[in-house]
Amino acid sequence: NLVVQGYDFAPSFSIWTTIEECLNPPIIWEDGIGWYATEPFSEPETFDFPEGIGPVECVNVEHEEVVLIPRQIDARKVTFKYGLGAEFIDVLRTIHKLGMDRTDRVDVKGVSVSPRDLLAASLPDPATLGTRMTGKTCAGALVRGLDKEGQPRAVYIYNVVDNEWSMREWGDQAVVWQTAFNPMIALELICEGVWKPEGVMGAEWFESKPYLDKLADYGTTWHIREEDASDIPLVWPSGKTE
Repeated sequence: NLVVQGYDFAPSFSIWTTIEECLNPPIIWEDGIGWYATEPFSEPETFDFPEGIGPVECVNVEHEEVVLIPRQIDARKVTFKYGLGAEFIDVLRTIHKLGMDRTDRVDVKGVSVSPRDLLAASLPDPATLGTRMTGKTCAGALVRGLDKEGQPRAVYIYNVVDNEWSMREWGDQAVVWQTAFNPMIALELICEGVWKPEGVMGAEWFESKPYLDKLADYGTTWHIREEDASDIPLVWPSGKTE
C-alpha cells in the first residue's frame, strides 16, 4: 500500500525492470505440463495482505522463482504474482499501447532516442523517493496443499517492511531495502559456510531456517498466517502442493 506523495505515477523500482517483469510473458509451472508462457497480467486475483495493507489485485509476472522452485520442490503448480493494483496495471498497459516500452531507437527531430530511455528519464529516480513514500511492502509465499497428516492446509509466510522503519534505520525506501537484503543474507550464509552451493543453485533450494533467523539480525521479522483451505480437495494428484 505504498504511496508516493506528489506523483501520479512513480514506480518504486527501476522502470526498465518493471516493464520487463510485468510486460514480458509470465512463466507458469504445472505438473504434467511443465513450464509455459501466458499473457501479461493473467490470472488476476485479489489477495488480502497482512498488517493493514489490505486487499490488492495481483497478477502473474515474469520472475525466476517459477523456474527455480519446481526443479527441487515437488509441486502441482507454481506461479509468481505482483500486487500491482488496477491503476498501476492500466498505466503499464497504456505505456505498451503507446510503444513507450520499446528499446529500439526512433528519430525525434534529428535526435535518436529509445522510447524506454525517454520514459525512464521522465520518471523520478526510485532511489530518491524514500522521503516521499508512506506505507508498507510485503513479500511472501502462499503454499496450498495437504499437510503431513493428509489434511488440507494453506499458509502464507511473509515479511513486511514499513517504509518509515527502513528510512529511519537504513536510509533506504522499503522496496529497495527488501530487494537488497535477500541476496545480501544469502551471500552471508554462503560466506559463513552455512549454505554450500555447488555450481549454479537457487536460494530456494537451501535450508530456509538460517535465512529466516538472519532477518531478525537486521531488525525485521517473518510470520506465518493460516489461510482458507476449504477449497482444497483431500486427494490431489501425487499429493502435491501449489
